[in-house]
Amino acid sequence: MTRTLTLILIMGLFSKLFGQTEKKNSEPSVKQELQLEFNVMKNISLEKCQKYENSEQFKLIENGIYQDLNDNDNTKYRMTISYDLEPENDTNNQYPLEDILDKYYLHVSDFLESENNSDPHNFKLELAGELDDLKKSQEIIGKKVYNQEFKSDDGQIRVNLIIE
Repeated sequence: MTRTLTLILIMGLFSKLFGQTEKKNSEPSVKQELQLEFNVMKNISLEKCQKYENSEQFKLIENGIYQDLNDNDNTKYRMTISYDLEPENDTNNQYPLEDILDKYYLHVSDFLESENNSDPHNFKLELAGELDDLKKSQEIIGKKVYNQEFKSDDGQIRVNLIIE
């Protein structure tokens, strides 16, 4: 092996072990733009689901919140909402719903496929969680909800859930 090739291999090994001393140009040729809005949920309303009429399985607690009498878990409370979704460029429609679920510690207990109409932008689903969390989540009723990107102090692009 030639001396030059040996030196190059050793320098490559040292740079992997200890990091490179020369700075590579890692500037992207195109700066990332902030996406201002994603999907927008609107016309959010409480609904009465047909299955709640079964008094052996459900008990009305208050304001559209029902207790599932067959569920012994802390998340035995149910609430049905409907909403219209304005998709941004036909993107994935799980947001902002996924962030709402995270914010209020809820989960979707039923997608109510039999009660949803054929409009691909209108949804009806049953949310489940603890009673206090369902009560708090009712603040979205009648509001517009969406995600919005922002640049944080450390320069990272992050996403906020906006309720207005």
